[in-house]
Amino acid sequence: MNRAKHDNLTSTEADRFGLASAALLRQGVQNLPANVKDRLYAARMKALSVSKAQKVAVRSNVLAGNAGNWSSHSSPLWDSVRWAAPVAFLVLGLYGIAQWQQDSRINDMAQVDAALLTDDVPPDAYADSGFLSFLKNGPLSDSDSDSDSDSASLDPSHR
Repeated sequence: MNRAKHDNLTSTEADRFGLASAALLRQGVQNLPANVKDRLYAARMKALSVSKAQKVAVRSNVLAGNAGNWSSHSSPLWDSVRWAAPVAFLVLGLYGIAQWQQDSRINDMAQVDAALLTDDVPPDAYADSGFLSFLKNGPLSDSDSDSDSDSASLDPSHR
């Protein structure tokens, strides 16, 4: 029963035991012959090369601080900025796209206005419903073109 009680060491007791064991081993290694030291060293290197890599548990993200040192502490300000910054960039990006599209529409309307004002047809003609049907149906119908060509052939001034 006493043995079960001694098997459970606290972390402080385990650290003390480890330090005491290391000190005793260092003293004992000084008294060993050179060939034994070499064999122990070779065995240790072989054991280290064969041993599996231990998994390390990561408790939180580690980020570089302003001074360039690594810090695992996070401040409440950084926690709020961490999610607010991408949202702000998204909102600003969408606002920029909307402004660009609005400027594009304004430029398109300005080009149409400039074309209307510099055209030979007066702007009032576009408000006339007959002019719109004229544009949809084409400039002249077949009957109009035949009569125009007949009258043009009779007119001596066109020759």
